[in-house]
Amino acid sequence: MSTEEYREIVIIGAGPTGLGAASRFSQQANEPDWLLVDSADEAGGLACTDVTPEGFLFDMGGHVIFSHFDYFDELIDAALGTGPEVWAVHERVSYVWMKNTWVPYPFQNNIVSLPQEDQINCINGLIEAKVTNAVATDKPANFDEWILRVMGEGIANIFMRPYNYKVWAIPTELMQCSWLGERVATANVSRVVENVIRNRTESGWGPNAVFRFPQHGGTGGIWKGVAKLLPQERMRFGQRGQVTHIDAAANTLVMGDGSKIKYGKLLSTIPLDITLTWLERKDLAERLTYSSSHIIGIGIRGVNPHDTKCWLYYPEDDCPFYRCTVFSHYGVGNVPAADKTMPTLQMGNGDAPADSSAKPGPYWSLMFEVSESAKYKPVDLENMIRDTIAGAINTQLIQPGDEIVSTYHRRLEHGYPTPCLKRDAVLAEALPMLKKDYNIWSRGRFGSYKYEVGNQDHSCMLGVEAADNMLHGTKEFTLLYPSLTNEGGKKNTDLHYVKK
Repeated sequence: MSTEEYREIVIIGAGPTGLGAASRFSQQANEPDWLLVDSADEAGGLACTDVTPEGFLFDMGGHVIFSHFDYFDELIDAALGTGPEVWAVHERVSYVWMKNTWVPYPFQNNIVSLPQEDQINCINGLIEAKVTNAVATDKPANFDEWILRVMGEGIANIFMRPYNYKVWAIPTELMQCSWLGERVATANVSRVVENVIRNRTESGWGPNAVFRFPQHGGTGGIWKGVAKLLPQERMRFGQRGQVTHIDAAANTLVMGDGSKIKYGKLLSTIPLDITLTWLERKDLAERLTYSSSHIIGIGIRGVNPHDTKCWLYYPEDDCPFYRCTVFSHYGVGNVPAADKTMPTLQMGNGDAPADSSAKPGPYWSLMFEVSESAKYKPVDLENMIRDTIAGAINTQLIQPGDEIVSTYHRRLEHGYPTPCLKRDAVLAEALPMLKKDYNIWSRGRFGSYKYEVGNQDHSCMLGVEAADNMLHGTKEFTLLYPSLTNEGGKKNTDLHYVKK
């Protein structure tokens, strides 16, 4: 027999958005009656961290900490503390691997690293694009047109089209371009030409040129720490926290243990396409597009040979992954201590080790990301780890004789919310409808489906600002104005977190 309770506000999801909202509610002088539920056993959501049996940590993608918001910085510092023993600070060292060489990121500013014929094609394309764009009377109709107008055919064909297909698992013609902002570097023709003439490379573009990362616990450790700041009796995990259905007409959640929770207001981070399907609005849900993500990790015995490299991009077809992160570089706790002994599972080339006895380290690790979409980019699930390791050898990330001591693979059904051509029209109808008709604030990386405000800091503030909107009717700036939120890397100093 099911039981039913009532809560003034229910939050679904203990990722950055849900925890951001909960942190805001908990700061109120007259704290509302709120409850947070999540089907996982602990906090983190898509920002969680897994640990292999051998003790290697892997995030659910290439997460790093850089922020547009004082509130976010203050919240995570309250959760973990401050100082170099807590946070490692890194200068981004990022490259594109192609033509068997490293091209500094961003690629479009560093074509000087390419063979001369490719340099010529890229420069000619840039000049033609500048002329074409100068006389254009309309905006680009899609992402592919944006690429051609900003960078030209040369860069489009050698990098932007193949790389973005590997990331998004969908052709660039089927994506819109309003999401771009600080996500994609444009190309300054004069600077590109000058760099080629002077044989000069440059980096430092973008908001994440300097970032920090937890020394221990991975990204997931941040959100476990945030959860510990909150009243534990207001959070439910596992089966008790699993929402199996939303009866929106009755403002009721059906839970995994058979209970029901009636709510006054609901903040949901459940993917919007799922929520709309539950509400029998498949006409809207089916117009949204997402890709799935595969996270593959390998732990290797030895010393990291890649110096201070952070994350690396792979547009070519000699490997299944589009990005690799030297994850051991980020935090000392991401790999086991050097004195821990473990056997070699396999050699880099797949051979069995000559010696299977347990030996000490040191150790280092690589984390890879592979995209998937059923319609445009299926994957070989059974051989994902094998193919990734082969790709790592092809791209000189590891050597055939390297000792692999740990492997990891996890598939995320909802990996990237795609900025597809129909997305904005769906959001313009669905998000206000959910709020007005059902008292549902659908927010977060997949709750509101805006990739351009889908980083951890954005996602947290989507929850914070939704909480303020629920309680006080204030405007949700991050949700409504992504471009202004990200403009020039400026910091939002209006909101602050104060630990109770």
